[in-house]
Amino acid sequence: MLTILDNIHFTVSPGDSVAITGPSGSGKSTLLGLLAGLDTPTSGDVIAQGQSLFTMDEDGRATFRSKHVGFVFQSFQLLPNLTALENVMLPLELAGKSDPEPARKILEDVGLSHRLNHFPSTLSGGEQQRVSIARAFVQNPEILFADEPTGSLDEATGAKIIDLMFRLHRERATTLILVTHDPVLAARCKRQITLHSGRLMPAA
Repeated sequence: MLTILDNIHFTVSPGDSVAITGPSGSGKSTLLGLLAGLDTPTSGDVIAQGQSLFTMDEDGRATFRSKHVGFVFQSFQLLPNLTALENVMLPLELAGKSDPEPARKILEDVGLSHRLNHFPSTLSGGEQQRVSIARAFVQNPEILFADEPTGSLDEATGAKIIDLMFRLHRERATTLILVTHDPVLAARCKRQITLHSGRLMPAA
């Protein structure tokens, strides 16, 4: 049997920022998926907000994510047939909320008040990632997971996205856990966790 992660154990305090780093194939994205309750382990558990993710059923984990978690992906994951505003509204609508004002406000916060009604295909990569970040923060999640959030962007645009994400992280006291190959991005976090061949490397 293939072991992807082996004997991983660590604690993240509320409001912390943590970078998960390591070479390709070391298990970074798998670890992020487990921490977010998107994947289930063959053994072990993840305790988040005092709750065991893996004693919940899938519906329970989905409810937990909708209430407590935001996501930012390298590939943006925007729905092409929805405007920027409608994409940011999605988490609110899934939670049974219909007021668009929080979505408008967070899009204003990320500098896109003039692009509310634009579709993803008409937005630059940096603008699409800002919509993705707005969608992730619109419900003030306690935890934000980001998987290579600047991997699809040029260096200058990526730097602006990093600044934006960390500003919102600080202002909203959100716990930030991100996967990155970028040492500059990793260095912005309070802590770095390094994986190698599925194992946690000791801190330098």
